[in-house]
Amino acid sequence: MLNQYPLWKYILLVVVLILASIYALPNLYGEDPAVQISHRTKSLIDEDKMAVEQAIQSKDIIFKSAELTQGRLLVRFNDTETQLIAAEALKETLGKQYLIALNLAPATPDWLRAINAAPMYLGLDLRGGVHFLMEVDMVAAVKRLEESLLSDIRSYLRDEKVRYRGVRRDDKGLHINFRELANMQKAAEILPRQFRDLEFSENEDTLTINARLSEVAIRNEKKSALQQNIITLRNRVNELGVAEPVIQQQGSSRIVVQLPGIQDTAGAKKILGATATLEFRMAEGTRADWLEAKETGRTPLNSVLYYERDGSPVLLNRRVIVTGDQIVDAASTFDGQKGTPAVSVRLNSKGANTMGDTTRENIGNPMGVVFIENKIETKRVGDTMTKHRTTTKEVINVATIQGQFSSRFQITGLESQEAHDLALLLRAGSLRAPVEIIEERTVGPSLGKDNIEKGFISVIIGFCLVLIFMTVYYKGFGIIANIALTANLIIIIAVLSLLQATLTLPGIAGIVLTVGMAVDANVLIFERIREEIKNGNSPQASIHAGYEKAFSTITDANVTTLLAAIVLFTLGTGPVKGFAITLSIGILTSMFTAIVGTRAVVNVLYGNRDIKKLSI
Repeated sequence: MLNQYPLWKYILLVVVLILASIYALPNLYGEDPAVQISHRTKSLIDEDKMAVEQAIQSKDIIFKSAELTQGRLLVRFNDTETQLIAAEALKETLGKQYLIALNLAPATPDWLRAINAAPMYLGLDLRGGVHFLMEVDMVAAVKRLEESLLSDIRSYLRDEKVRYRGVRRDDKGLHINFRELANMQKAAEILPRQFRDLEFSENEDTLTINARLSEVAIRNEKKSALQQNIITLRNRVNELGVAEPVIQQQGSSRIVVQLPGIQDTAGAKKILGATATLEFRMAEGTRADWLEAKETGRTPLNSVLYYERDGSPVLLNRRVIVTGDQIVDAASTFDGQKGTPAVSVRLNSKGANTMGDTTRENIGNPMGVVFIENKIETKRVGDTMTKHRTTTKEVINVATIQGQFSSRFQITGLESQEAHDLALLLRAGSLRAPVEIIEERTVGPSLGKDNIEKGFISVIIGFCLVLIFMTVYYKGFGIIANIALTANLIIIIAVLSLLQATLTLPGIAGIVLTVGMAVDANVLIFERIREEIKNGNSPQASIHAGYEKAFSTITDANVTTLLAAIVLFTLGTGPVKGFAITLSIGILTSMFTAIVGTRAVVNVLYGNRDIKKLSI
């Protein structure tokens, strides 16, 4: 009996090994410390690249290369010290319109990148990643609640037919003014029953009811704002596609966000810290009226003066038709008529009804989309650090209503990256309160460099001991098993790289376990071959019987472990899922290399020979 594979099996095995070697190769090249530069609203071009290079060179900073891809500029450096110096220099030179973020860029050669070969990501416990410490603006959270209550009080008093002169808010709370004492007394009677979060007091001399949030309400609002922000940040991280992120509360007002293996740190920083929302308002008057309002500074009673991005004035109605809170879905797309970037929006039922009624009554009239962004920055004034809160409102789109629409429509007038980011923010939801990134750094391995080196050394030693044992105990067949074992590791790394998976220490544990299981498969096969030889069978018949009879045992063992891995992946979270993924991949690849791979090598060495004795 001769042992031989058909030609296509040998070709398949060779192709798999070549492709696996190529796609595992990027993991050997390491990473370069880098600084990533992007603009807040537009894509960078060659002129921006030249300006950045000149800014770096003017500071006598040496850089390896500068690459302009997808509207962002990535500048690579030789070491982290130069990287940090360059980042500070660029922040001073470029200004606030540019986002400067630290990065670790793969040093993969161009020829590998051309075929989409990239290294796998390493988790924070192995490679590090980007670390953000965010502080929630609790003052803004309380202010937002008070403004919401302010609007509710107006509506409630109108519904109850209680006449009032005005409702206003300041640092001391809410103030409701009346013209008549009877109206004030009636309001003082009904308001506490409706608004239990407020503490009311009356001033008959000024006909004013003063209201302040109770301590319990303030405490609950701060807690709610923190929890809602954590949920929103988690949604945004999921949109970014980061594997195994860490998002957790720190203290009473801070949130820690760790993104392992993130490459677009500037984009992550922009998305995580954004508190953007939208408002849809009808435009008022003509363009001539808009220019007049800009020049004179006087606006009609029911209008507000806004500006487009090019500085053009727009008069919009004070009444808001729909806000970003009523958007349930958004996607980056292209305008079917003009082919320009757009955001496709879907509203909830309340927003759709309001939009439908408004557009039906205003066909032929212009509508404006207002983009609102809140920011907080900490600046040093003398010896003290002060927080500066700014709100930016700009009109991103003014379009004439051509026909009635309600739940679905498009927003145009955006650049490609801007449309993508806006759709992501609208999908993930708005932050309950603005956040400030008070600490940003690229973190090193959380277990310490020495511990990781020792961990890898122990893996290497264990792997080498297995190789030595297999060679000594099984001789020639042991060497074949070692070749299959090495090929198995290469294929696992290639698959993880192709999937762009994030490898953590639990993931390495899964790989080590599959290495042992791959050896077990070979041990079962070789021991079965030995038994067949002892029973008096010829070497060729023993090889054939060994692989055939051991197959069912190997399959049973691996399928059982695969089922356990699937359960771990389904019920587990974070690192447990990482372990389950690498274990599952390792089981499948080890079966391929242990059964198909070693059999192919054995067939090549022994299949066409009339042998009397096997080296086993």
